[in-house]
Amino acid sequence: MRDSIYLGLVHSPVYNKKGEIVCTSVTNFDIHDISRTCRTYGVNQYHIIVSVDAQKRLTERIIGYWQEGFGAEYNKDREEAFERTRVYESIEKSIEEIKKREGKTPKIVTTSAKIFSNSIDYKTLSEKVLNDEEPYLILFGTGWGLIDEVMQKSDYILHPIRGNSEYNHLSVRSAVSIILDRLIGEN
Repeated sequence: MRDSIYLGLVHSPVYNKKGEIVCTSVTNFDIHDISRTCRTYGVNQYHIIVSVDAQKRLTERIIGYWQEGFGAEYNKDREEAFERTRVYESIEKSIEEIKKREGKTPKIVTTSAKIFSNSIDYKTLSEKVLNDEEPYLILFGTGWGLIDEVMQKSDYILHPIRGNSEYNHLSVRSAVSIILDRLIGEN
């Protein structure tokens, strides 16, 4: 399995339902469930990207609880999942960290519930991710999605996940699981 795949959950900058650029709240479920999913699929690191200092500190405190003291003793699986979870104040800081670790800038993959002219299918991206030596950062937006500037700077935009109904509003936790399985899960 590739060891240079990174995942970022972006809380800022994202859109709210009015189309304003905001910072969404970090949720406890996203911290725990996405950390566990990333560990299960061998993702190198899970980056929670949030610009509000109070949310950043709270998120780091929650992660720390499961890495030291009672939390670490109580649930070793959770401690192991959180070993690869980091908090950054911006996408740029996340990219800088990957560049330091990998020695090169990662390819940026964004996700959206919309189709773009340069959207890529899962099979094609899976072949790229699994067969080349480039690091990849897969970004997931919260709220009403990643802002246009982030989408425009991405190397690849994944096709949206589609069910068999008109309704299309998966939780980000579900989307992460489905996308990681499609890209790097067992065939």
